Amino acid sequence: MIRLFLFNILLLIIIASCRPNSNPKIIDGFESNKLSNIWRSDKFIPGDFEIQSNIVKSGKFAAKITLHPGDQINDEKGTILERAEIMEALKYTSREDRLYSYKFSLFLPADFPIDSTRLVIAQWKQDCKSGKCDPGNPIIAVRYSSGKLNITLQTGLEKNVLYNLTDDIRNQWLDFKFEIRFSRQQKGLIIVYLNDQKIIDYSGITAYTGEYGYPFHGRYYFKTGLYRDKMDRSMTIYIDDFEKYEIMKN
Repeated sequence: MIRLFLFNILLLIIIASCRPNSNPKIIDGFESNKLSNIWRSDKFIPGDFEIQSNIVKSGKFAAKITLHPGDQINDEKGTILERAEIMEALKYTSREDRLYSYKFSLFLPADFPIDSTRLVIAQWKQDCKSGKCDPGNPIIAVRYSSGKLNITLQTGLEKNVLYNLTDDIRNQWLDFKFEIRFSRQQKGLIIVYLNDQKIIDYSGITAYTGEYGYPFHGRYYFKTGLYRDKMDRSMTIYIDDFEKYEIMKN
């Protein structure tokens, strides 16, 4: 009887040790010679994305995205929009009411244009299955316009600015860390660090509700790069050290 009990305990230990990690870290230092499969490539046109070694945060390589005047993906041809972004693949998107950590570093070169044109350099969007959701704006967006860095939150018709920085952020790496729980209830959470300094500590609603057309038990996806209204100048941004994982409850 004791032997059978010990055998069952040993079997459970073996099964647990063989079980795949249910909370893996998703990491991309852009050290490969091509875009990792954790990203989708349909949000930029060929030639806008490359892996390079001239400007890096760590390791030997980093991603470089360049958006030229007139660069439009197929779905946006003929509109006022121009974009070149990498977007996390469907199987890595975030689930509602779970807490996630995101880390990534961005670099805007010294000659990056100072312009009033709307520009988003990182964003989280709520997946709209029907294609009829309104508004369709990102829930959280890192924006750069007129030389100012803003982080905004939108879960309804109005956009709220959670953070504003007027310092010149060009020609330096910006290390972002976001802890986010997307929720239609008051238990939503956004904690943000920039270069190891806490800049946002927000709790409340962090998702669009069903009245705007978004399905329940939603999914949320991350994009970074350059997304703007049309303008006649090129822009380049560098990306490095991406990391994402779910923060499990103790």
